Amino acid sequence: MRILVAPDSFKECLTAREVAATMAAAARERWPGAEVVELPLADGGEGTLDALAGPMKARLETVPVQDPLGREVMAQLGIVEDIALVEVAQACGLQLLRPEERNPLKASSYGVGELLMAAYEKGCRHFIVGLGGSAICDGGKGMLEVPGLKSINDISIELLCDVDAPFMGPKGAARVFAPQKGASPEDVEILEGRMKEWARQMKAETGVDVSDMPGAGAAGGLGGAFMAYWGAQRVSGIDRILELVGFEKAAHGADLILTGEGKSDAQTLMGKVPFGVLQKAKGTPVALLSGSIENRTELLSAGFSQLIEVSPRSLPLAEALEPQTARRLLGAAVLNLE
Repeated sequence: MRILVAPDSFKECLTAREVAATMAAAARERWPGAEVVELPLADGGEGTLDALAGPMKARLETVPVQDPLGREVMAQLGIVEDIALVEVAQACGLQLLRPEERNPLKASSYGVGELLMAAYEKGCRHFIVGLGGSAICDGGKGMLEVPGLKSINDISIELLCDVDAPFMGPKGAARVFAPQKGASPEDVEILEGRMKEWARQMKAETGVDVSDMPGAGAAGGLGGAFMAYWGAQRVSGIDRILELVGFEKAAHGADLILTGEGKSDAQTLMGKVPFGVLQKAKGTPVALLSGSIENRTELLSAGFSQLIEVSPRSLPLAEALEPQTARRLLGAAVLNLE
């Protein structure tokens, strides 16, 4: 029997690598003698660099950059020949701030620019950028304040992103995503005004109007800045990652695929890791194990062979999010698979 373990992270709890290792250990106990292959995944957000670095044999470089509030943090990027693997969350991610520090009015993407410049100075000319998990809503203005970055014109950029949000407007970066990053209703209106002004400035400098461009609102508008200044191309995060890590080869001959994420619901079917895995499974049964599961009918109709809710609903969330508890429950869930 051959089993492929290909999960996303259980956010706030376990990394994708930790989830995969826990699932794999339990699978080996559940099916003694089975060949179990671990392939931790991401969809372009936090954990993307970790998912890509191993399979792509990337060299990891550590770079001092500014976090969203201007404090120095050590961020990583991956380098494969002249390709840079950049996870914006390393420099401007929500995980870098305490909940009470989250404030998109103050948060800057400057550190992302520092990451890009560091990669460029190391000889990288093609950039694969994971856009998820940001704490900012500055439209990439902070990023472009890094000296010399705007003048770079000999690079190509892929944006790993499944967000269709435009730069501004009712479905744009400020109104849809800023409240999730700590913005009040009043803050949102201020941010929207800033985005409009910044879009006008970018158009004046580049000739590109990102106002209504799909995906330009991703990562607090970073998508728009990448598109305007470097003609970045947006690609499906999970699809591209599955390609880069060699998912089809890893899944070939598998009798069962185990995938998972922190919470599964209707949003899972909109570019999240488990749905990407399901679409590439080519008929192999795919069991979905998640901390909590909603919209079970839709998920089963999509084709998952089993839906396993890892955390008992009676368990307090704070306890369920303790890594030791999450590992224990996840392992038990695998052992109870059909």
